[in-house]
Amino acid sequence: MELNDEITINAPMARVYEALNNPEVLRQCIPGCEELVKHSDTELEAKVVLKIGPVKARFGGAVELDTSGAPDAFSLTGQGNGGAAGYAKGGADVTLKEEEGVTTLTYTAKVEISGKLAQLGSRLIQSTAKKLAGKFFKTFAQVVDPVEA
Repeated sequence: MELNDEITINAPMARVYEALNNPEVLRQCIPGCEELVKHSDTELEAKVVLKIGPVKARFGGAVELDTSGAPDAFSLTGQGNGGAAGYAKGGADVTLKEEEGVTTLTYTAKVEISGKLAQLGSRLIQSTAKKLAGKFFKTFAQVVDPVEA
């Protein structure tokens, strides 16, 4: 499954990039996130509870950041285990572009799932993933620029 979107954030690119690398900001924005621990500048560990259709699962996983193109671009890869609910792995490429103090964030994400989650059907998974991504970025934009909230 692949997701693409472009979000406009009313803040300079430096502030957006800093927020994307702040575990506390990310924890507030990730739907269902119970814990987000930064082990290094490139390694994070997360615990997230998600409900997708009839399946509710607690995922524990690791995320690795590649900031070699920062601050204009970076990528992340991760994997999570939800026990009997299944397993997920994926990644995203993110680009940031600033124009007159407003940042456009563009991303392409790919996700693979297995287990009970994979049996739910691709339309339910895709619509839930889009909804979760939308919720993340709406909250993220409000945290980065509280004036807009």
